Amino acid sequence: MINKTFESIAAAVEGIADGSTIMVGGFGTAGMPSELVDGVIASGARELTIISNNAGNGDVGLAALLKAGSVRKVICSFPRQSDSYVFDELYRAGKVELEVVPQGNLAERIRAAGSGIGAFFSPTGFGTLLAEGKETRVIDGRNYVLEMPLHADIALIKAYKGDRWGNLVYRKAARNFGPIMAMAAKTAIAQVNEIVELGELDPEHIITPGIFVQRVVAVPTYPSAKAV
Repeated sequence: MINKTFESIAAAVEGIADGSTIMVGGFGTAGMPSELVDGVIASGARELTIISNNAGNGDVGLAALLKAGSVRKVICSFPRQSDSYVFDELYRAGKVELEVVPQGNLAERIRAAGSGIGAFFSPTGFGTLLAEGKETRVIDGRNYVLEMPLHADIALIKAYKGDRWGNLVYRKAARNFGPIMAMAAKTAIAQVNEIVELGELDPEHIITPGIFVQRVVAVPTYPSAKAV
């Protein structure tokens, strides 16, 4: 019997090794798998490379992971904002590396990894520091930069509901990077608000099929809190 559910956050993140590359879903705090990130902190994994849209908000989620000294490098599209002071201080002190990737390229590099695409040409970033050291080409009179796929050992994502096979549905914009990150990682770990019985999820509404998910753990929200 296929059963990908885990009883606790600690069990779901067990085995994450030092030096792992981890994708973390979320657009700011929307769709951020904060409890899974807290589980990684508790696991003690170090020297991590994090791939995410941004570099943390306030003192929770990714910011907490950075503050714990667990992160060696961040690959993201939006590293600095009003409440990204944890990352900002670490970066200025030379304690964390940064690779900035334009948001569209970030999404496509992740999608390329999950789709088996070896590389792709994008016009974004041509002629800027972001293109230094990369192959360029003129195609139909337009300048392009060769971008490589982004693979990961682990993807931490948040969904609305899941079943024991790992099928997932999301709530509105909280979906963001979750589906493509699940495809691009060797092991995708999803926290969901509710684990439902097989057959309860409408097949037409399933966004991430269970074939892309290896672990599922329920993290219920309070009744007054919407699944974001």
